[in-house]
Amino acid sequence: MEKTKGLVLGFAFLAIGIIVGGWMLRSGIVHFKDSERAVSVKGLAEREVKADRVIWPLVYKEVGDNLMVIYNSIESTNTKIINFLKSNGIAAEEITVAPANIIDMDAERYATQGIKYRYNVTAVLTVSTNKVDLVIGLMARQGDLLKQGVAVMGSDYQYSPQFQYTSSALNTIKPEMIEEATRNARTAADKFAHDSDSELGKIKSASQGQFSIIDRDANTPYIKTVRVVTSVEYYLKD
Repeated sequence: MEKTKGLVLGFAFLAIGIIVGGWMLRSGIVHFKDSERAVSVKGLAEREVKADRVIWPLVYKEVGDNLMVIYNSIESTNTKIINFLKSNGIAAEEITVAPANIIDMDAERYATQGIKYRYNVTAVLTVSTNKVDLVIGLMARQGDLLKQGVAVMGSDYQYSPQFQYTSSALNTIKPEMIEEATRNARTAADKFAHDSDSELGKIKSASQGQFSIIDRDANTPYIKTVRVVTSVEYYLKD
């Protein structure tokens, strides 16, 4: 009788243990699943900034049949351009004169018949400076050079001015932009949590995308749009 009673009590304790253990296991699984509830959001920050450096090629052509005459003309034209630049605030060290590019039309395999001049020479002077506003103003005053007989080319894509927003300038706005992008990401996450009757928890993971710098539009290449996107994953809780 005592033996039977002992067995009954043993099975009873075993059953209770299984129930309690099952409840604890279930509770643990539910807690684990709750901790894995998360929402992933992206935050965008944008700024319009002005370029802080410009590379401005001044390009012109000379044609003729006598190389010595062409070279003398190039020397004279270069002097006029350099004087124009220096007299308007461009320093000598900001001006680079590249070797002239000479095409001998007689030596060209696919040259058309009846060409007027044998030599076609392209000359390039380049201004590289952080005086962006000054250069923009000088671009509008190229007519002053034309009055001196200097026709600077302005339609060749290969020699288009380059307006840059340098890394040193970017570093000054990076912290604020990252903060803004992260704040915008949290705003989106808060809205999602509210709509799903949840509360926003701690950050599970976060990553910062690369900064991109593009021209704002084709007509004002000296104005740039800087953009960064941050990706943030938050835990959700009831």
